[in-house]
Amino acid sequence: MKNNSAAFETLLSQHRAQVLAEWQAELAAGGGGRSLSTEVQGTEQLLDALQSGLQAKGSIDNFDDKGWEKSREFLAALSRSRAAQGSTAADTSRFVLALKKPVFSGLQRVLASEPALLLHTVWQVSTLIDNLAQFTVTTYQRSREELINRQQQELLELSTPVIKLWDGVLAVPMIGTLDSGRTQIVMEALLQRIVDTGSTIAIIDITGVPTVDTLVAQHLLKTVTAIRLMGAECIVSGIRPQIAQTIVHLGIDLQGIITKATLADALQVAMKRAGFVVSRSKPAAAGAAAAPSAAAD
Repeated sequence: MKNNSAAFETLLSQHRAQVLAEWQAELAAGGGGRSLSTEVQGTEQLLDALQSGLQAKGSIDNFDDKGWEKSREFLAALSRSRAAQGSTAADTSRFVLALKKPVFSGLQRVLASEPALLLHTVWQVSTLIDNLAQFTVTTYQRSREELINRQQQELLELSTPVIKLWDGVLAVPMIGTLDSGRTQIVMEALLQRIVDTGSTIAIIDITGVPTVDTLVAQHLLKTVTAIRLMGAECIVSGIRPQIAQTIVHLGIDLQGIITKATLADALQVAMKRAGFVVSRSKPAAAGAAAAPSAAAD
């Protein structure tokens, strides 16, 4: 009498072509929006991995067994790939679950004369395939979370650019909610640019910050403190009337910090502190009118 693993291995080795054909037909019937060539390649690779696991004496009752390492590697790569391509977790697990019907039909043919073993093998193989499908879902979800976190990190970095306004003058326009994670990114990027450019003045513009509460103010003060520790001076611009009232109401102490209503005002202060003098030249029209007058004299 064959054991469960031997019966399953016999099916995959001696009736592989039939199992593959029925599996691929099952996938094609179920749709899923993927090309047939991609599905065919995936089915062949997974069957290879399963056969390798059975030959390595992987426990059919435990998918975490070392013998199933190749199967786990393949399914992990498959799940990450499909997560990156935008496939759903259900579509990914369906790829594995579609293997049940051809396997059960094949086992019924192989073990037709041993109904007791057939029942027990079908149960254990069903559990194994369920574990494979669950593994793909878990890996898919983890991959999606990593992808989303990475995209959020990239968006944060893009939404907090450090701009060089003038020699020795940097600016960071803040847009949206200022939380601890974003504050850390702003602080690291700004301090690094101060070192790289040798700037002595940094302007933090909060015009795009919708509200300022105690937590936002604390994050802002931490950034100002870090800038000062680097030997640079900080100016906070974008203090609208509503934000000014909120800061006063909350009792937030911004003493010692230069604040301005607009970025233009902050730049003007920064230019003066940096030793630059900005003057306005005469308009072209006035100069043109004055020329004839001088000529007439």
